[in-house]
Amino acid sequence: MEKQTVKNYIEANKDRLLNELLDLLKIPSVSADSNYKADVLKTAEAVKQRLIEAGADKVEVSSTKGFPVVYGEKLIDPNKPTVIVYGHYDVQPADPLNLWDSPPFEPVIKKTAIHPDGAIFARGACDDKGQMYMHIKAFEVMMKTNTLPCNVKFMIEGEEEVGSANLGPWIMENKERLKGDIILISDTSIIANDIPSIDAGLRGLAYMEVEVTGPNRDLHSGVYGGAVANPINILCKMIASCHDENNHITIPQFYDKVVELSAEERAEMAKAPFDLEAYKKDLNIEDVRGEAGYTTNERTGIRPTLDVNGIWGGYTGEGAKTVLPSKAYAKISMRLVPNQNSHEISTIFQNYFESIAPQSVKVTVKPHHGGEPVVVSTESAGFKSASLAMEESYGKKPVPTRGGGSIPIVALFKKELGLDSILFGFGLDSDALHSPNEHYGLFNYYKGIETIPFFYKNFTALTQK
Repeated sequence: MEKQTVKNYIEANKDRLLNELLDLLKIPSVSADSNYKADVLKTAEAVKQRLIEAGADKVEVSSTKGFPVVYGEKLIDPNKPTVIVYGHYDVQPADPLNLWDSPPFEPVIKKTAIHPDGAIFARGACDDKGQMYMHIKAFEVMMKTNTLPCNVKFMIEGEEEVGSANLGPWIMENKERLKGDIILISDTSIIANDIPSIDAGLRGLAYMEVEVTGPNRDLHSGVYGGAVANPINILCKMIASCHDENNHITIPQFYDKVVELSAEERAEMAKAPFDLEAYKKDLNIEDVRGEAGYTTNERTGIRPTLDVNGIWGGYTGEGAKTVLPSKAYAKISMRLVPNQNSHEISTIFQNYFESIAPQSVKVTVKPHHGGEPVVVSTESAGFKSASLAMEESYGKKPVPTRGGGSIPIVALFKKELGLDSILFGFGLDSDALHSPNEHYGLFNYYKGIETIPFFYKNFTALTQK
C-alpha cells in the first residue's frame, strides 16, 4: 500500500470525513443515564449505516440485555489473517454542564496551543467516538482504493462507559463469528503529536460505592451536633485512613500480589519523554503528588492507586442549612497492576472499610464494575505491526508505554477468544477525557485514519511469512 494513496484519499474527502464524525458527536449516547436510551440506540443505528456505506457486509445491530453491539465484517480470503476492531459508541455523562465552554453535544472546532490545527470539542470526541470512527474511515479508505489486504470484523459496543457487563455474554454467544487473529483498539493515547507511542499495558480497575448511615433522619446540627455521629465526618476519616503520609495504601493485603519492576525495567520505562513542568502547567498545579519513591509516569503506569471519584451527603444547595445528615456516600476506584485481581481487591477493600467503621454508624459497601490489568508483548506480530505503521506515518519509531487507564474487556478478549489486543490510540492525555471540554485534535483524527491501513498491511505480511 502506497502512503500517498492513503493520504490522497483522505485529502480529497477531508471535509466529509470530519462532518460525518461531527454528526455522530451530536447524538448524546450517554449509556449511564436512562434518559438517553433512545439516543444510545440511535447512535448504534448510525454506526451500522456508516459501516454499510464503508463497504462492510453482514452489518447488524445485535441485541444484548443492555445496549446492542454493532457488528460488521469483510471477509476477502479465508487464508488471510483476520483483524477484529473493537470500539465503543457510548460516552460519559457531560456533567457538570456549567464547566463546558460550549454545549457538549454541539461540537465546535477551536485551535489550541497543543492543537494548532484545531480540535473538536464535544463529549465523546476522543473517548471513543472519534477514535472508533477512525477505524471505519480507514476501512473505507482501503475499500475505496482496493487495498484491503486481509479480513476485518467490527465489534462496536454501547456499554463500555458502564463496565461492558453485557459484552461477555454476547461474546460467548458469538464465538464462532468472532474467530480472528488480533484485536485492534483505539481507546488510548500517545505521548505527544510529535512523539508517537503504543501502550504495552493497562491497569485494571475495582470500582466501589460506599454508604455511611448515622441517625435515622437528618438532624438539627445545633440540637444534636457534637452528640451524634456525623456520617460525612466519619466517611472522610475512613477515606483518609486508606493512605499513609507517603501516599502508600494502608489496606491490609492490598499490595500482596504487586510485582515490583526491576531497576532495569524502570530505567527502560524512564526513557519515555516526559516534561514535568509542562505536565504541571497543563493542569495548572504547583506540584505533583503521589506514592513516595516513584516518578509520575511510574505512579500512573505501574503502581496501583485508590481515589475518591465522588462524595456527597447533607445539604449542597444554595445558601446555608444547618443540618447533620443521616447519610453520606462516596464512589471509590482502585487502579490495579498485573497480578492483582479486581474481585480479590474489591473483597479486601470491603472487609477493610467495614472493619474500621465506628459503632456509631452503619456502613454498606457495594462493588460496581471492574476489570483486570493487561500486559502486551512488544515482540508480538501485532505490536510490531502497529509500531511499523506508526513509524511509516509519523516518520519515527513509537515509544512503548504503560497506560494508566483501564479497558476491562482486553482481559476478557484474551480469556474468551484467546486473542491479544493492540492498544493503538491516537488521543492525548490532555484531551480532557471524562471531563468538561473534552476534545480531539484534527491532526490526530486524520493521522489515525492514515496510520491504521498500514497496520493491516504489516500484520498481513508478518503473519503470512
